[in-house]
Amino acid sequence: MTIARVLIVAGSDSGGGAGIQADIKTVTMLGGHAMTAITAITAQNTLGVQAVHPVPTEMVVAQMQSVIDDLGVDAVKIGMIGSAETAQAVVGVLERLSVPVVFDPVMIATSGATLADEATIAAFGRLMRIAAVVTPNLPELAALGGEAVVRASGAALLVKGGHGEGQKIEDRLVADEGETVWTHGRIDTVHSHGTGCTLASGIATGLAQNMTLSDACDRAIAYVQSALATAPNIGGGHGPMGHALALTPYYHLLAAADSDGWDASAFAAKWS
Repeated sequence: MTIARVLIVAGSDSGGGAGIQADIKTVTMLGGHAMTAITAITAQNTLGVQAVHPVPTEMVVAQMQSVIDDLGVDAVKIGMIGSAETAQAVVGVLERLSVPVVFDPVMIATSGATLADEATIAAFGRLMRIAAVVTPNLPELAALGGEAVVRASGAALLVKGGHGEGQKIEDRLVADEGETVWTHGRIDTVHSHGTGCTLASGIATGLAQNMTLSDACDRAIAYVQSALATAPNIGGGHGPMGHALALTPYYHLLAAADSDGWDASAFAAKWS
């Protein structure tokens, strides 16, 4: 059995709603194997980010090289990058790989905390040039210089419409093959922490599984919508989404194992 291997280069969210934690949940739920290179450690919860500790650039590179050399990589997702120096070093590693890269240009957390300084944002240009697709929200797209600047890098562009006004959200993929638009109703919830991380990791998993970019975006958008609708309603602010989609996956697997001849019902009865 082979499994799609997704390397995630991003920051850690101690609250478990976004960052590396959301990425791992997403890749796992969509059938991939998640590997990580952590760029920053944050102290954060649903109310905000209280502290950020960047991981030294050489350690980020060491994490990447460790998994590349042994496990191999089928796609890469880049989120919170930590510093301009780390951005340049990450590009140096990824330029030697021939796998799709999904770049989520994280700048501001859902709570409003700044997660990238001006020097780091300036270094995003090189990251865009190695990306298969860049996934900014509307404020991030403006900070990057607009649609023309992103497309000039050679990357496809998925514009996330969640920051727009109204009850209809429009997500728009602009690629060499043309434009694809997804329109869906806004889900009325404050528990939307980690939507961007989840979407980008979902796309990376699809690309690692040899899906087309449009199909990978389609499934990832549907997954985000489902996770928003099944948010567990925890925390006093912008809470995490329901990445497990209100399931208890372990017990569903046990039920499936029964059909393969392994009697798991007694085990499930004991522990459920």
